Amino acid sequence: MKIETKYLGEMDIIESNVIEFPSGLPGFIDENQFVLLDLPGNPIFQVLQSVTSKNVAFIVTNPYHFYQDYTFELDSNLLESLDIQEEKDVVVLTIVTLKEPFQSSTINLKAPVIINLTKNYGKQYILNLEDYPSKASIAPSNPSTRKGE
Repeated sequence: MKIETKYLGEMDIIESNVIEFPSGLPGFIDENQFVLLDLPGNPIFQVLQSVTSKNVAFIVTNPYHFYQDYTFELDSNLLESLDIQEEKDVVVLTIVTLKEPFQSSTINLKAPVIINLTKNYGKQYILNLEDYPSKASIAPSNPSTRKGE
């Protein structure tokens, strides 16, 4: 299946890689299908691209690259809605806000994107924890101990 992407032009994607977001994403409730695309030459960042809207795309990353102590519990409603059976099926991503210079870019630790890669279901999960900000530095001073401050 061919789609138009915001950052990578026209691409062929495998339909079985489409991730369903039944509730959309906050601010994009009508966008229910996304695909994760790798950025050429960049193993740390990916694009979460809408399948239906070229201009709806988010740069995402695994927050554990930057904050190894990032932890939270998934509630039973989320586990059920994403049909999560085992921890190994879960991928946690955070949305990146790119800025110039790059070191001033931020990641949203307050609202991670949770994906069940086995079932291809996803949801942006807003944490009720004060520990994590929505604009955590992408260049923490001590990544092993910082909680996104």
